[in-house]
Amino acid sequence: MSFDEAIALATRDERFMATVYAMNTLLIHKKIYTQKEFEGLFVEWMKKERRKKSDAERPRAHSDAVNART
Repeated sequence: MSFDEAIALATRDERFMATVYAMNTLLIHKKIYTQKEFEGLFVEWMKKERRKKSDAERPRAHSDAVNART
């Protein structure tokens, strides 16, 4: 399969995932970073995102509890 054929077959999400896969694989193979470094940064990003979501939900839950009492 050629690159052009792959692009034509892929959905938008698949093109994004394939791009991330290809870039990470290339960077690891070129020894720009290691798999362990990538995994560490991935986990770091996930923790930050979960904290953001948790922080965003916290005020709403508090205001819902206050509204329920009134």
